[in-house]
Amino acid sequence: MPQQFKIIVVGCGGTGSLVAEGLCRLLIGSDIPLLLIDHDRVDLHNLARQNFYEGDLDKFKSQALAERLSRQYHRRIAYSVYPYMPDLIGESWGGGLRSPAIQGIIIGCVDNAKARRQIGQTLHFGNWWLDAGNGFSSGQVLLGSARNLELLGSPFIKESKEVEGLPMPSWQLPSLLAPPTVKDTNPRDCAEAVAAEEQSPVINQAMATLVLEFIYRLLNKKLTWMGAYIDLDAGTLQAVPAEPNIVARMIGVKVDTLLRKDCSTGNRYSLRRR
Repeated sequence: MPQQFKIIVVGCGGTGSLVAEGLCRLLIGSDIPLLLIDHDRVDLHNLARQNFYEGDLDKFKSQALAERLSRQYHRRIAYSVYPYMPDLIGESWGGGLRSPAIQGIIIGCVDNAKARRQIGQTLHFGNWWLDAGNGFSSGQVLLGSARNLELLGSPFIKESKEVEGLPMPSWQLPSLLAPPTVKDTNPRDCAEAVAAEEQSPVINQAMATLVLEFIYRLLNKKLTWMGAYIDLDAGTLQAVPAEPNIVARMIGVKVDTLLRKDCSTGNRYSLRRR
């Protein structure tokens, strides 16, 4: 992997707080840096549904998690108590040029279009964005790296059966960036939504497990999915294979334009870390 490879968790609430601890377990024996980003503080109602304790009250969520998990798993964990910002993954040189200060996987565990838009706008070559979003008892995890055809190029390689790039989550599912049809005058976080019976009490655990499965498979070059949809009411998990014909149909191009050296599909492709 690149020397500056990192894993970043944006949003440390219902799903993100569980993902953060799962990553620490998953990365035991690895020196991959971990960065947690969240500007919210721990409230009393978070304790029942999120990965926090009484001693964390009033602390920033990213700070509380980083300090506790660092002690527990004996690893350095960086954190930011500011919203996700472009400067976190690149330094501006002027004239539209930026240096990629961070390269790796950005795990978005946010629940609003504005935060997702910020991640999408700052995604640069070599980074993967894994987005997790959910409703009452269903959700999706989507993985991608490119915001347009020029950056996507021809990512499918026949010889190695690997994929160098995929449409980023908001390209796969444009509704992720759509504002709510009815303005919510009293927005709730995950814990408040559970208390108001607007969200299943176990959906965040299910989403975190799915996110960690994606990361495990990606780091071990076993990932053959670009997305997965889960529905707890129906008891279903539907994976979306990372295949040229599926991507071509999704973004409206011919399959041949996505194939390196006019290759044809055969065995399942796996994602390659740049």
